[in-house]
Amino acid sequence: MHPDIASHRARRDRLLKTLVEGVLILATAPEAIRNRDTHYPYRFDSHFYYLTAFPEPEAVLVLIAGKRPRQILFCREKNEEREIWDGFRHGPKAAKTAFGFDAAYSYGELDKRLPKLLENQPRVAYAFGAAPAWDARVMGWINTVRGKARGGVTAPANLSDAHALIDAMRLLKDAHEIDLMQRAADVSADAHRSVLHLCKPGMGEWEIEAELLRVFRAGGCQSPAYTPIVAGGGNACVLHYVGNDQPLKDGDLVLIDAAGEYHGYAADITRTFPVNGRFSATQKDVYEIVLAAQLAAIAAVKPGNRFNAPHEAALRVLTQGLIDLKLLQGEIDGLIESEAYKPWYMHKTGHWLGLDVHDAGDYKVGGAWRELQAGMALTVEPGLYLRPSADVPEALWNIGIRIEDDVVVTEAGCRVLTEAAPKTVAEIEAAMRQ
Repeated sequence: MHPDIASHRARRDRLLKTLVEGVLILATAPEAIRNRDTHYPYRFDSHFYYLTAFPEPEAVLVLIAGKRPRQILFCREKNEEREIWDGFRHGPKAAKTAFGFDAAYSYGELDKRLPKLLENQPRVAYAFGAAPAWDARVMGWINTVRGKARGGVTAPANLSDAHALIDAMRLLKDAHEIDLMQRAADVSADAHRSVLHLCKPGMGEWEIEAELLRVFRAGGCQSPAYTPIVAGGGNACVLHYVGNDQPLKDGDLVLIDAAGEYHGYAADITRTFPVNGRFSATQKDVYEIVLAAQLAAIAAVKPGNRFNAPHEAALRVLTQGLIDLKLLQGEIDGLIESEAYKPWYMHKTGHWLGLDVHDAGDYKVGGAWRELQAGMALTVEPGLYLRPSADVPEALWNIGIRIEDDVVVTEAGCRVLTEAAPKTVAEIEAAMRQ
């Protein structure tokens, strides 16, 4: 699926109207050295890509708002020798046409052209503080303009955060973005189904990770959306476990938090299942509590509810479950107010999702949780993590369970993008028998 260039151009048009007057400057991510002269796989800056669809490094977007709005791209020149070594480059001339810009110039011309573009502009929007080298460069351009004051040239007097302007736009996904997220979700669900068929006692966590990565890439995802978590037994009680280097034991559960990224858009799925294919009675009891909490949270994802509504719905189910497991005593409301559940459930129930796994956008506005609107995308991911403790019966030790799906708010409620990944006890056990 190729980028929808018209959609990216329309986003720039909307941003220009928000900016009203002034100049927005936005650079993509730099290439990063892994070790010596070997690079990490390149990944563009999400804000930059959201507005441009331009995938190459060494690129800068400049938007000029006002009576004569302009959309300008700076990018690398065509270079036959470097293309032999590193691959295709668009170059300014081709990039201008292919990505819908009013003008495109060589990246090497930034220092010459930017001061001129900033002359007599009232405002500069830029990601101040994101990269010290760029901070210095932008302030250098502004200071160059200030140096022309005696000639009647004015420099921008107002500075604003470009990311804050774009964050608000990124919260609401358009149809093309949701299609990309659905593709990422479908491939990721395929990977989770594949490891259900593959898993057996004695395998290594790393073998499961390898299969996940294989299916992501085979399905067209350019990379995993984040480092996969494959956590057997007690490792599942470490929220960000990424060692993935231990054997999977008969009788244990394995928690897998892994998903692919498709044309920049992330999926984010967690499933937990028995290594040997059958839940024990105790494992099933805990699993059903977490699943019920997740279903309650998903039901709370709808327009008009606030972002914290799914978390509060999940908390009530989880807290009652902890009472049923005899880990807590008392009334649900009091236990929630005192956060008595926190030894076993210490994180929130979701986050925004999109071009970033933890996507752009504020969670509160004016001190109140943000109201959900159609087009917002978020995860729903309650869990319970029962580490060995004097307060926990030994039968429950090292049971770590999280169930996570990706949902998009619709006019009528929500749409679960990741429903193809099995998650009921019956679905999981049936898949593992195949």
